[in-house]
Amino acid sequence: MTKDLTVGRPWTVLWKFCLPLFGSVIFQQLYNIADSLVAGKFIGEEALAAVGNSYEITLVFIAFAFGCNIGCSIVAARFFCAKKYTEMKTAVYTTLISSAVLCLTLMAIGLLFGKTLLKLINTPDNIIEDSLLYLNIYIFGLPFVMFYNIATGIFSALGDSKTPFIFLACSSTINIGVDILFVTAFNMGVMGVALATFICQGVSCILAIIVVFKRFTKIETTYKPNKFSITIFKQIALIAIPSILQQSFVSVGNILIQGIINSFGSSVIAGYAGAVKLQNLVITSFTTFGNGVSNYTAQNIGAGKLDRIHSGFKAAIKMTWIFALSFTLIYVFAGKWLLYAFIDDIGSKAIGVGLDYLYIIAPFYIIISSKLVADGVLRGASMMNKFMIATFTDLILRVLLAQVLSKYFGAIGIWIAWPIGWIIATAMSLLFYKFTNWKAFIK
Repeated sequence: MTKDLTVGRPWTVLWKFCLPLFGSVIFQQLYNIADSLVAGKFIGEEALAAVGNSYEITLVFIAFAFGCNIGCSIVAARFFCAKKYTEMKTAVYTTLISSAVLCLTLMAIGLLFGKTLLKLINTPDNIIEDSLLYLNIYIFGLPFVMFYNIATGIFSALGDSKTPFIFLACSSTINIGVDILFVTAFNMGVMGVALATFICQGVSCILAIIVVFKRFTKIETTYKPNKFSITIFKQIALIAIPSILQQSFVSVGNILIQGIINSFGSSVIAGYAGAVKLQNLVITSFTTFGNGVSNYTAQNIGAGKLDRIHSGFKAAIKMTWIFALSFTLIYVFAGKWLLYAFIDDIGSKAIGVGLDYLYIIAPFYIIISSKLVADGVLRGASMMNKFMIATFTDLILRVLLAQVLSKYFGAIGIWIAWPIGWIIATAMSLLFYKFTNWKAFIK
């Protein structure tokens, strides 16, 4: 099934397209949430700290997968709506080949320098071995992460957000059961948690790739597409590389912040690990809406319907605000019980740390949601430099402020850095969107 995002009422079109994407990201996050939940409840606080500590490094690898996803998706979407199906297929083949080379390179780097990275972020000695074990197994599963993301990018380019949702809903739900089975029945500890995710992500990746190629056989082309095109590779790289850099630097920033957090001990690490899983669910949801807006923008630029971009932006802002306010209310009033899902002792220091984090940051979700929607429009229009400037401003401010404020206010000082960076970066993204010369896109 393919869907043209250039026709229909923008509010309705975006809802129908983005809601399955939102569902997909919920289930995608369930992978790591399940890992942390099972580690914290069935193994212990140190296991939760180990999984959460490694997770920050895995986000760097996810950044590369995300970049390949969005680069392929936007370029393919433009070809799709311009009815250039041969070029669209060439874009997909080019992405798959270049991503395979990139994936092998990342795996080699991760396996060789994983322990060094963990030491650089001040990983406590009592969790470093489990952190490394979880990280290494994740790296072996990196091809599944990479190619699944590319497959979802292709589905999005064709206007299909339901198929990847179905795959993720099934695999992530099964992952919870396999997590518990490996840890409780087979007593495999952190290794069991990591292996469960490895297996389930592998199955969803293989199924997604199979369906993508079956879908491709039904799209007729005027001539046989090339397996690789330097010209199209440059178009993909123009979008993918800035996206990778943006996501990578955000992840590196989070790793630096993780290093500051690690200096406060395993209880603070565990509390942050639980709270940040809840937050990542929110931020990734907004990012996914932004990705939907990118595809919507790219398709409408390809079709020459620039007036729909502005109405789509307004609709997406309203959509994300609904979710932002909902998440804020849930985390502020029920955060303690959500954290209890990860941490066995409801009166522990880790619970208090997680609550401080949520109380300080959750009220600002409506701010960051606006930024990510604006970024989605800028990225869909290939204005990568503008959204990167805003993102790096946020990142640099958060890292510097976390370092400075933590000296005076402890861990709470780190949490305060988040909303300050978000407010300034959001203002920049919105101004970039507002003052864009959209007439320049008319051909």
